Amino acid sequence: MSQTRTINQQKHLSPEQQDDLLSVLKARFEKNMNRHQGLDWESVQAKLAANPEKLWVLDDMETTGGEPDVVGYDATTGDYIFYDCSAESPKGRRSVCYDRAAWESRKEHKPASNAVDMAADMGIELLTEAQYRELQQLGPFDTKTSSWVKTPDAIRKLGGALFCDCRYGHVFVYHNGAESYYGARGFRGSLRV
Repeated sequence: MSQTRTINQQKHLSPEQQDDLLSVLKARFEKNMNRHQGLDWESVQAKLAANPEKLWVLDDMETTGGEPDVVGYDATTGDYIFYDCSAESPKGRRSVCYDRAAWESRKEHKPASNAVDMAADMGIELLTEAQYRELQQLGPFDTKTSSWVKTPDAIRKLGGALFCDCRYGHVFVYHNGAESYYGARGFRGSLRV
């Protein structure tokens, strides 16, 4: 959230910060029931209470503009699945190239960071193309921006990376040099709790 986080070795939020974040997540959950039909907030909150380190990750998702929300439940593992559900690519994660190798290859005008390292530092996974398409079934996302998605190794080894957006009511998948970065391109992530 906007206040400075209390940092300790376990990366836990203070009780007040936890309450603030849970209030935001609950309001978003209740406002967007189409994203998680058949699921109830009390069960999600109980799972979060049992995994407080995940609140730290969700707070990172929130403070970088991702607006995380529950988009599914894995009955096999008992995990709730959160995706970044902001209308546009998260503002705090834009203007980044794809990964560290791409960042290191830039001789001039390096971006501040890269999507793969930022996601790992946050504790989230970049959405895959399939997950991105699932997200788009829940509403229109990235109608003015675009988001890097997890790129297959075969494409990445050739210097490319994939990104997606939604235009004209259709999801498009594109490629670009992994070292490229744009003010309107960020990345979306997922988290299992």
